[in-house]
Amino acid sequence: MQRHGSGGSAVIRFRAAGLILLLAHLVLVGWLTLRPLDVMWVTAANLEPLAGIKADLAMGPVEAARRIGEGLLLLAPLGVLLPMAGGRLDVSPWASLARTVLAGALVSLGIELLQTAVPGRVVDVDALLLNTAGVALAHLAVVPAWRGRLRRRHGLGRGQGVGVLRDDVSQGATPRIPRVGIAP
Repeated sequence: MQRHGSGGSAVIRFRAAGLILLLAHLVLVGWLTLRPLDVMWVTAANLEPLAGIKADLAMGPVEAARRIGEGLLLLAPLGVLLPMAGGRLDVSPWASLARTVLAGALVSLGIELLQTAVPGRVVDVDALLLNTAGVALAHLAVVPAWRGRLRRRHGLGRGQGVGVLRDDVSQGATPRIPRVGIAP
């Protein structure tokens, strides 16, 4: 299947850049979160939602802002990089948000589960909540405006997405071939 339109090669380049940046970000996140920590003792796993955030707020506003901000920012780039890697301009904003947030939550869950095998790291349900909220906020802040700008740049309205597969586009009426008689 071929891509059609003037933006076909641009979509491929855009998706490739998105995939490369996504991979680089995931490697960085893996390095930051899955390195063993050399600590004397480890706190118990936090399986009670919002208990860690309440404890952070009890430490004072500066420390709470730092810890909560770290949780929000760790996976926030996925909110932009996942749709960028998808490379679709004409997609429902709600469906895009749902797919991106679900993928971000699954990545965060995977990181939390992998941390159980790393010395010095423990599972924290609040990290999962903050990471997922960061993905959602980044997506909402950037992606709708970014897609609208790209659609205007390519002169497209809704329903005329760049990178639409040729099979999905009407190609006109089916050609008619006159009947040819068969010899007796």
